[in-house]
Amino acid sequence: MRLLVFGATGQVATELRRQAPEATFLGRAEVDLSDPAACAAAVAASDVDGVINAAAWTAVDRAEAEEEAARLVNADAPASIARAASARGVPLVHISTDYVFDGTGTRPWRPDDPTGPLGAYGRTKLAGEKGVRDAGGAHAILRTSWVFSAHGANFVKTMLRLADSRDRLSVVADQVGGPTPAAAIAEACLTVVHALAADPSKSGTWHFAGAPDTSWAGFAREIFRQAGRQVTVEEIPTSAWPTPARRPLNSRLDCSATEAAFGLSRPDWRAHLTDVLRELGALP
Repeated sequence: MRLLVFGATGQVATELRRQAPEATFLGRAEVDLSDPAACAAAVAASDVDGVINAAAWTAVDRAEAEEEAARLVNADAPASIARAASARGVPLVHISTDYVFDGTGTRPWRPDDPTGPLGAYGRTKLAGEKGVRDAGGAHAILRTSWVFSAHGANFVKTMLRLADSRDRLSVVADQVGGPTPAAAIAEACLTVVHALAADPSKSGTWHFAGAPDTSWAGFAREIFRQAGRQVTVEEIPTSAWPTPARRPLNSRLDCSATEAAFGLSRPDWRAHLTDVLRELGALP
C-alpha cells in the first residue's frame, strides 16, 4: 500500500518511518501545516492509496496564547487534507486526543460521549475532527493519550532529565489516563488505514491508549523503577501545579470498540517503556 504521511520528525511519524519506510513523509520543509491549501495540493498531486496525518500543534500551553495558529495546524489543515483524500477516494487516518473531553468523572470515555474541551488545544483538535468527518471520505479519527517514545519531548525523557539532578520530585496524581507508546500508535495507524481501504464502512471515531490506566505520579514511579533511579515521587494535586492550559483529570479512554473492529488490543505501556528506556540507554 502506497502511503502519504504528514509529519516526519514527531514521535508517531518517527515510528511510522521505522515501520513503513517505503511511505512518503512530508515534514515542515516539504509542506507546512499552517498552509492548508498546500496540504490539500500535496494529497491531490500524490499517487497513494492512503493518507495518515501524524502532524499536529502539540504545544498545549502555547496554544492558549496562539489559538488561531494552532487552529490552522490542528483544524484547518486536517480538514483540507480530508477533503483532498475524499476527492481522490483514498482513506485517511487522523490522530486526535483525549483533550477533546472535559475530564470529569472516572469512567473511561467512549468515542460517542459528549465532548467538552477545556482549552485551546482541545478546541482546535475537536474542530479538526469535525473537518475530517465533514469531508465525507473514508476516515478514522484515532484519539490517543499521553504519547511517549525515545524521540522528541515527552514525559519519560523529562523525568529522566530531572532525575539526573534531583532525588525527589513532585508529580501530579489526580490526572489519570493511559500512557501510549508512539510505536504502538504507528502500528495502529497502519492497521487501520489498511482496514479502511478494504472496508470504508469502518470509518468513524476510535480510541487507542495504553494500559493499565495510571496517574502521572504512577507513570513516573514506573519510569524510575525500571531505570534504576532512586527518586522519591511526591504526589500533588493539579491545583498545586498551575499551567496556562487546564488539563483533564480523567483521560481514561474506552478502547473496546477499536479492539472489536480492528483487532487492536491496548498496548501494555510498561513493556514498551522498557524498550524506550533501552533505546535511550537508560536501563540499569
